[in-house]
Amino acid sequence: MNISQEGISLIKKFEGCELEAYKCAAGVWTIGYGHTKNVKEGDSITKEEAETLLVNELMDYCNYVDLYVKVPLKQNQFDALVSWTYNLGPTNLQSSTMLKFLNAGDYHLIPTQIKRWNKAKGQVLEGLTRRREAEALMFENKDWSVV
Repeated sequence: MNISQEGISLIKKFEGCELEAYKCAAGVWTIGYGHTKNVKEGDSITKEEAETLLVNELMDYCNYVDLYVKVPLKQNQFDALVSWTYNLGPTNLQSSTMLKFLNAGDYHLIPTQIKRWNKAKGQVLEGLTRRREAEALMFENKDWSVV
């Protein structure tokens, strides 16, 4: 599957677009829409480069969800999981209780599992709490834009 425009909109809303490198809440150098690979202090990009980085990276994250999820997904469920994985990484997806429940067909447990991942460096962050709520709503095919 591929992420939809709705899924991309959720990611863009919560990542924001920073054209100058900054350290995120987890202390990782970041640029654009949450891009972290090979980013260092002092880096800068254009809006167009940020868009290209996001589109290219999302292909990888769609592939991670396709690889690890063994049950059928609706588009909204796929989008929510790609957003979650883009933010938290494929290793967290692969090792998560959420994935175990999902692959067991326990779809109803997934929104609660999504929302558990709202910390950076052990601290609950309001922005992550809001993002996880939006992803959970998207997974349930509900209006996430109210978050």
